[in-house]
Amino acid sequence: MRDLIASEWQKVWTGRAWWVLALAAALLCVLADAGYLTQALDELDQGATTVEQLTSTLVQGWFMVELVAALATMLAVTREFSSGSIMRTTLLGGGRLRVLGAKLLVAAGTGAVFAVGAGVLAAVSPWLFVAGREYHPEWSMTATWTLLGVMGVIVAGALWGCLLGLIIRQQVVAVVVMLLSTWLVSGGLLRLVPDVGKFTIDEAMASIYRAGNEGLLSIPWAVVVLAAWIAAAGVAGRVLFLRRDLP
Repeated sequence: MRDLIASEWQKVWTGRAWWVLALAAALLCVLADAGYLTQALDELDQGATTVEQLTSTLVQGWFMVELVAALATMLAVTREFSSGSIMRTTLLGGGRLRVLGAKLLVAAGTGAVFAVGAGVLAAVSPWLFVAGREYHPEWSMTATWTLLGVMGVIVAGALWGCLLGLIIRQQVVAVVVMLLSTWLVSGGLLRLVPDVGKFTIDEAMASIYRAGNEGLLSIPWAVVVLAAWIAAAGVAGRVLFLRRDLP
């Protein structure tokens, strides 16, 4: 099993896809934090916000790394289906169930790596962005929970991407489904049908990392909903991987 996990790990981190995605995510997070900082400084001068809120929001801006972790694990899975190498992986890995277990373990580990990297950058970002200004970051319990929420959804996102890859199998379709779900479907449902939209996986994640959107679930319920989505995808991915023919 150790060799199988090592092989799956190498599939995720071989090539330049992961670091290109990581750099893109870091750039987006920096731009998002810079944009918020400009607005927040004006609000601070007017007394409309506090330094504690500014600190927490700069930390929260690093949630976008979740999408990178999901895409990294998804691409690693769908690449095998597209190339037809998944059959060889299964034969050499000792069976479909062992391969499935290894892929999920590696997906969780990949999410943890991205989570630690994002966590470090998120923790230092308030000091980097506010450096040289009259204000100084004020770390609070809210900032701590926001940081933990960001790191948690990154790990969950990596598992979600792996499972979607196992379910959909086709790389382009899987990526399009994830991007549309993240950028259009969840937000659209929350605006149009909030009683439904708040139960989507992306809005559950938003609640966990304290996005501050109106109409979101409480954090405990959001954790339950997120776990339910991953469990449902896990069941579907397991059934399809074990029963459907492999290319």
